[in-house]
Amino acid sequence: MIEQLPYIDSYLQWSFLDISGTQFALATIFFFGLVLLLWVFKIYGLWVLSRIAAKTPTELDGLLINALKSVKWPFYVLLALFIALSTLALPEQLSFVVTAGLYVVILYYVLKMVSVVIDVIALKYVKKREQADEGTSVILVLSRIAKASAFLLALLLLLQNIGVEITPLLAGVGIGGLAIAFALQNIFEDLFASFSIYFDKPFKKGDFLVIGDDMGVVEYIGMKSTRLRTLQGQELIVSNRDLTNTRINNYKRMERRRIVFGFGLEYGTPVAGLKRANELVKQVFSEVEDADLDRSHFKEFADSSLDFEVVYYLNTSDYTAYMDTQQQINLRIKELFDQEGLSMAFPTQTVHINKNV
Repeated sequence: MIEQLPYIDSYLQWSFLDISGTQFALATIFFFGLVLLLWVFKIYGLWVLSRIAAKTPTELDGLLINALKSVKWPFYVLLALFIALSTLALPEQLSFVVTAGLYVVILYYVLKMVSVVIDVIALKYVKKREQADEGTSVILVLSRIAKASAFLLALLLLLQNIGVEITPLLAGVGIGGLAIAFALQNIFEDLFASFSIYFDKPFKKGDFLVIGDDMGVVEYIGMKSTRLRTLQGQELIVSNRDLTNTRINNYKRMERRRIVFGFGLEYGTPVAGLKRANELVKQVFSEVEDADLDRSHFKEFADSSLDFEVVYYLNTSDYTAYMDTQQQINLRIKELFDQEGLSMAFPTQTVHINKNV
């Protein structure tokens, strides 16, 4: 041991790039010390933080802990190496390389943690939307946009910290972005329209829509278009831009359906029969569930009938339920009118002939 001390002394006096062996030795000790410290943090520190996060009501701290857990050992080793090298008086060019490498490593793993956080948040909202039977494509696109934005921000920070002038670069990117925006104007309009549909929620999957002369049930809400299944069975694809620029009747959200229908009695029906007809209509609605009579009136003297108008409300938006109820009402009215001897009118024409003898 004593005989080897001169060799140790000679090593400490050795220098490279104007850096003595003593400085290298101290940097090496510092490097292993940092690795040990980071190892303790990786193994025990994150475990303690996880136990603490599990006891808090918020999910944010747990999300950050999971992001830190996603960082693997190469990051800690490289971080310790770059920090240890930064303690040495390295030449300017070598120091620049070390500094740039440190920024690259840090930004890479920061982006990785940000990506984990975005994925967890996106997955959480995707599950909620799937449980609500709603589209999830907008969430996935927003998560990709967030990741791309984080990458661009990290790239700009890296360039700025290594001495690159980013102002001309930003100007060039802005001009190029405007050119791309004009070229992809229609696509961007559909994209922003899908965002409007997602946040404003004018309709969702399963809703029955009437759009102009078209109608159908929403099956899928995408980034560019929405697909409906029509009553005839075919698939109707409508641009999101068109959907946000037109009026839409959403019958799924109709809590009550207002129905107006009429019938006519023969002109030979006496006044007592007309009054009795209104009483019978009220009797019919007292027997029908979920249908609330609003009014029943002898409306007008038509060409071939004495017309009545009936208005009622149905406490459902289902079209089949509406038709079933209307059929029940029609059959019951016909049954009661037959029992009372009230005859429904049909188109007739009376011709009066004046015959001069």
